[in-house]
Order: sequence, then structure tokens, then C-alpha cells
Amino acid sequence: MSLVTTTEMFKKAYSGGYAIGAFNVNNMEIVQGIVEAANELRSPVILQASAGARKYAQSAYLKHLVEAAIETSDIPVALHLDHGADFDVCKDCIDTGFTSVMIDASSKPFEENIKISKEVVEYAHSKGVVVEAELGTLAGVEDDVKVADDKAQYTDPDQVVEFVDKTGCDSLAIAVGTSHGAYKFKPGQNPKIRLDILDEIVERLPGFPIVLHGSSSVPQEYVKIINENGGALKDAIGIPEDQLREAAKRAVCKINIDSDLRLGMTAGIRQHLALHPDHFDPRQYLTDGRANVKAIVHHKIINVLGSDGKA
Repeated sequence: MSLVTTTEMFKKAYSGGYAIGAFNVNNMEIVQGIVEAANELRSPVILQASAGARKYAQSAYLKHLVEAAIETSDIPVALHLDHGADFDVCKDCIDTGFTSVMIDASSKPFEENIKISKEVVEYAHSKGVVVEAELGTLAGVEDDVKVADDKAQYTDPDQVVEFVDKTGCDSLAIAVGTSHGAYKFKPGQNPKIRLDILDEIVERLPGFPIVLHGSSSVPQEYVKIINENGGALKDAIGIPEDQLREAAKRAVCKINIDSDLRLGMTAGIRQHLALHPDHFDPRQYLTDGRANVKAIVHHKIINVLGSDGKA
């Protein structure tokens, strides 16, 4: 199966009360782990590349890694640009074969966000590519996206119809309590998705695909493994998975997951090298890292997204 856009994925997800996992990719092993899990569970999947991933692996390499992976699977796969900073970045990804792009002008004033997003939409649609835009700002850090807690802002439900109508975007990323990065919440805090705000947005945009960023749950078993094997990760908790599942049952069609994969990959490598200090072959320790990525994706598809059997 060739790469597809997210259009049909989202239509089915919205009507079916589930979400598609958008998993960030950085190298071959991560791509393989994600696609193997999705293929086994017959789940559609979105593979997405951030600015940091494109800088590290380059767009062309990422595109061909994804194409190589789908040659051994028969599930719908979309290749998505995560947090495109401006028109030129989005255009480059569109021109190099991405089937979906995100323009993130959420830090700009409302009217400027509309203007920039609309420009990307017009170019993308002329090439058959779909566009995700963002309204509201999430706190946290993810590659080049850095927003202090006091700068975060919930999405205003009263603005969403005007924004979608004027930009023509195909899906909308909203800010309702999630946060980027692995250290989004400290122990003792009560992370909570504002389902009331989500419901207000859905009421104004019936049938329209909603996206949640910053949705990793920060699995503590991997944090513990890393710290027991030379790491020094801070204590942190993520978004409760039951809240994410509830959001998916409503109108959230795309849930982004990145930090969990990084933690799983790193835990697998650190544990392998601690058990086998004489190993120096990347194929040995990256195999364990890849296995953790696959296990995480397997868990998310069944327990968070509800997308198993929907390919």
C-alpha cells in the first residue's frame, strides 16, 4: 500500500469513536517498531517527523524509511510533518512527498495565525496534501517548540469556527490541558484534559477532526530502567490514558505520541548495555530499543486509541 492522506482515516475514526496514533519517527528502528505493531493489530497509523527529526535524518531519508516499512505491510499509513514553523518548511515537506503537514502559527496573533495557515492550506491542497493547523498554545518543550507554562493558552471555543472557515484547514490541534515533553507534570499534580472545552469545540465544529498534541503518558517502568542504568531523569507523570481514551471517543481523531517512544528506546538500549557491557554492535542494543517501541505502540493502539482492527 502506498502512502495516504489522513482524510479517510479521520472520517472513519470520528464516526467510530476512536483515534489514530501519530507517532514521531527519528530513525529506522522507530519506524519499524511502530509499523510492525500497527500491522499486527490491523490499525491505520500516522508517522510524523518534527523539525528535530528532519534535521537529524533529513526529509528524504525519513520518507524512504517509511516507504520501505510499508512495503511489508498493508495498512493505511500517512507521513505527516509535525509542527511546521512556516510556509517554507511546509512547502519543502509537501514537495518531498509528505501526505500531511501541520502549520503551527499558534504563537502568533489570531489574524496572523489565520493568514499563515491559509497560505499553507492553499498550496497543500493544490498538491493533494492535507493540513493540520493549531489554535491555542500548549506548554512544554518538543524540539524547537518551547512554551513556558505561563504562556500556555487554552483554545477559545468561540474562535474555532472562524479559524477553520477562514483557513480551510482539514484538522485542528487544540490546547485543552495536554503538554509537550516528558516532564510536563510533577508528582502530586493532577493532569487533566479539559473535556468541557473539547465538548464546546465539538458543538461548534460537528464532524470536524480534532487533534491532541503532548499526549504521552510517560511510562514509569521505562523511567525507572533508565535511572537504574546510569540515567538521571526527573520525576514526572504524563497524561492519564483513560482521559485520552475518553477524548478519542468524542471527537479527537489524532493523538500525538513522542516522549513515550523515546523513553522506551532509551530504556531498551541502556538496559541491554548494562546487561552486556561487552557488546558494541548497534544491531544488538537497537533491537531491544525497537522491541520497546513496538510494545508501546501495541499498548497505545489497544488501550488508548481504540484503533485496532480498523485498517
